Amino acid sequence: MTERVIKIYDRLQARDYRNERDTTEYDVATDFFRRGLSWSMRSAQRLKFLAEKEQARLYKGDRIGFMRSVANIPPLFTAEEQSERQRDFYIFDSGVVGNISSNYEHVISCGLEHVRGEIVSSTCEFEENTAEHDELCAMLVCIEAVYTVADKYKAKAEELGCRELAAALKRVPRKGAKSYYEALVFLRLINFMLWLNGNKHNTLGRFDEYMRSLYEHDVKSGKLDRETAKDLTEEFFISLNFDADMYPGIQQGDNGQSLMLGGLTPDGTYVFDDICKLCLEASLELGLIDPKINVRVCSKTPDEVYELGTRLTKRGLGFPQYSNDDVVIPALVKLGYDERDAYDYTVAACWEFIIPGKGMDIPNIDAVGFPAVVRDAIYRADGINTFDGFYDLTERILGEYVEKIVRETRNISIEPSPFQSILMDGCIRSGRDISLGGKYNNYGIHGAGLSNAADALASIKKNVFDEGNFDFDTLKRALDADFVGFERERKLMLAAPKVGNNDELADDMLIKLMDGFSQACAAHKNERGGVFRAGTGTAMYYVWLSETLGATADGRKKGEPFAANYSPSLGIVTDGVLSVINSFTKPDLTKCCNGGPLTLEFHDTVFRNDSGIKKVAALVKTFIRMMGHQLQLNAVNRDALLDAQINPDAHKNMIVRVWGWSGYFNELSTEYQNHVIKRLEYLG
Repeated sequence: MTERVIKIYDRLQARDYRNERDTTEYDVATDFFRRGLSWSMRSAQRLKFLAEKEQARLYKGDRIGFMRSVANIPPLFTAEEQSERQRDFYIFDSGVVGNISSNYEHVISCGLEHVRGEIVSSTCEFEENTAEHDELCAMLVCIEAVYTVADKYKAKAEELGCRELAAALKRVPRKGAKSYYEALVFLRLINFMLWLNGNKHNTLGRFDEYMRSLYEHDVKSGKLDRETAKDLTEEFFISLNFDADMYPGIQQGDNGQSLMLGGLTPDGTYVFDDICKLCLEASLELGLIDPKINVRVCSKTPDEVYELGTRLTKRGLGFPQYSNDDVVIPALVKLGYDERDAYDYTVAACWEFIIPGKGMDIPNIDAVGFPAVVRDAIYRADGINTFDGFYDLTERILGEYVEKIVRETRNISIEPSPFQSILMDGCIRSGRDISLGGKYNNYGIHGAGLSNAADALASIKKNVFDEGNFDFDTLKRALDADFVGFERERKLMLAAPKVGNNDELADDMLIKLMDGFSQACAAHKNERGGVFRAGTGTAMYYVWLSETLGATADGRKKGEPFAANYSPSLGIVTDGVLSVINSFTKPDLTKCCNGGPLTLEFHDTVFRNDSGIKKVAALVKTFIRMMGHQLQLNAVNRDALLDAQINPDAHKNMIVRVWGWSGYFNELSTEYQNHVIKRLEYLG
């Protein structure tokens, strides 16, 4: 890092800026109610209100800017209105637009004055007092709010002598960016305004795709050298972290600021060029939780990409996360996405696959707890005499779980977001808010505890049906007692085949469950005409769905957590990482492709030299060649994690991968800290 970047980095890590925020709880909903504003206009007027309250906060020499001064986003609805809304509708994740990817390219290249002209032109197509006309007028209010914030920062930059930022803000956001630097400032402003607007999990999408032309032009013309470009990129990355503690999520760090790099083009060319490498290098040097780096790879990806990615893994950030184009693109086409759109996929907050500018998918609408499915089947297995009969019952119950999610997620209500609509394809032309739907409106269902459930099925087949070690009555009594007095039976369950050892029986159970899950989801459409996508990610459900679940037939005790994502059950002994990869690449992952990576933990000593880097990179390449769909690797050290729990001040900046995101270890709740500590370490 240059001296300039180090100064900004040190300001971030000092965290003093967190004490300077306005923490007032503003009430705008009462006024909006009295004025009879539509929901869309309420959203726009709230953004205008907050933009007026925001104070420009800059450091001398700042080239990016935009740090929140107002801490709280006031509700759009009065308490009574919100109560009625919760009574009448299904409210998912606070009921706000989020976890989608914007069309940044159009706005950054054209500028908001051009977009404003598009909106004004579209208002002529609709009569006044119609919902469409109101929506377009709300978009215009949002653009003025952006100008309010930008102008404050421009004035502050001039006051403090931040000449570069002041000059950039003379052009953007009103006009399109004409340089890589201006594009970074514009992007940060859009990102800032989305958070101020109350949107959640605001992803950065395919950064290289919409930044490439300006970056290459500036470098080729001599306007920008690579080192300066890296400095600017690092300053942009640092800026994303200043407000990270305020972004809503299950835990701090779960903020969705994901960034995608590389990938196949529709003509079959794999692209991973200098701007992609620049981003990996910047993240490697900074070692921050944001942005979360994702890399698209495939059978054509050169070794140097894997090696550069592995060096970033060594940094201990829990990324990059790899997504396999050879699996994901065909899977999306199977799900009904246009092929050209499928080639343009990115990831949502964690790992779910979405289309920038076009998708209003909700890729994390709910989750199936697979161990609960198998446990329910055990208690409903009276009269079943064959394993095939038992598995058929399990699959029927799985269908019931999926159907329950389908039923409970109907009649959904999402707050309008006219500012987000500006950044999405087709909304301006139709006068339609993105909260009402986009080109794609699919829902994703996570699959939690897949390995535990497959292990339980393998145990039942072996112990109940094949060897007769105990019957269902004994099994039920053992589970009810949490194995107290049934130590023999639990020992047999623990000794049964486990997914992750390349064992035919256990792995076949995993394949069956995933195929059944896919079929159960495919049987339904949501109320917006979208499909339900089956996935292998868990999100927080590996804790939520396990903490109240009783003992299971794989030998797991009551309350013990499932594995995070698509991984071997916690605490099992495997035959090594290659066996794990063999097990988890056997299913046809194009059938179960909502997202959810195979997650592997490596002891940090594996990366101690170039030989170790190359071996891990080769392992990633092997996983991709074997048609794995998604992979994340973590460099961990259990002793350091344990010490961080005892001496948190000595590990203030320790970063860990939690499920689909990375956060500071000491800012996590104890249950998530403990789960990270319990995970497997592959010693190489």
